[in-house]
Amino acid sequence: MATLSIIIVSFNARDDLLRCLDSILGAPPTTSHELIVVDNASRDGSADAARQKPGVRVIDNAANVGFARANNIGIRASSGVALLLLNSDTIVPPGAIDRLLAELDADPTVAVVGPRLRNDRGEPELSYGRMIGPFSELRQKRLARGPVEALTRTRQYPDWVSGACLLVRRADAEAVGLFDERFFMYTEDVDFCAMIRARGRRILFAPEIEVVHQRGRSAASAPRETHDAYRQSQIAFYEKHHPAWARLLRLYLWMRGRAVRAGGPGGAGKAGRDEHRR
Repeated sequence: MATLSIIIVSFNARDDLLRCLDSILGAPPTTSHELIVVDNASRDGSADAARQKPGVRVIDNAANVGFARANNIGIRASSGVALLLLNSDTIVPPGAIDRLLAELDADPTVAVVGPRLRNDRGEPELSYGRMIGPFSELRQKRLARGPVEALTRTRQYPDWVSGACLLVRRADAEAVGLFDERFFMYTEDVDFCAMIRARGRRILFAPEIEVVHQRGRSAASAPRETHDAYRQSQIAFYEKHHPAWARLLRLYLWMRGRAVRAGGPGGAGKAGRDEHRR
């Protein structure tokens, strides 16, 4: 049994995926680990390219099943006592994974650890926040336009950290039934952290540890589908956590001409996910 399972969900992100794998394989964690790629029926050779990397196990999905479900497939196929969930568009600096594990080992009350995320230009991402709600969403957007550099330097225990790089104890993930698969992509990380916090466990944002997140590069290729996937997940989130507000949200979106097309996101966007709020 491995101490750590590293799970990467990928969809038509061959170049990003290979960069991510190379960053891990070039400076692997010192603890025993396994590296699993869950490919959501990519058409760009992602799965075959990943298989050429030493020690990488690839799970092929017959269709793009979304970020939450693909992560669950990877978790169920893994054996690590800790799970590191990574976006395919991340680059992990040497030592970062060991430092994340050390944070988890240091405090048994902490179930989830997230690092500071920055893009390849060094700009930080607001990758943590309060529970999503009608007013906290507005606050998060306002903060994201503010002094993000300073905001992301403070060690704290937020309501959620980004699923782009999220370390969680397997016991805690299994205790909440893994990710809620009604979320095709977006908001599944916030919901996951909310379920974990409901059990009295804590979420840690550790800014001393940094991971590169080259976000937003696939959403541009399918903007309407990505928009629909976000809105569908947003509505599902409100129906689950804020049912009294869900109808108002639907009405608001309709009035703004942002109603979601029927039929689901299908092959939308990147199921390795580009962050919408961070």
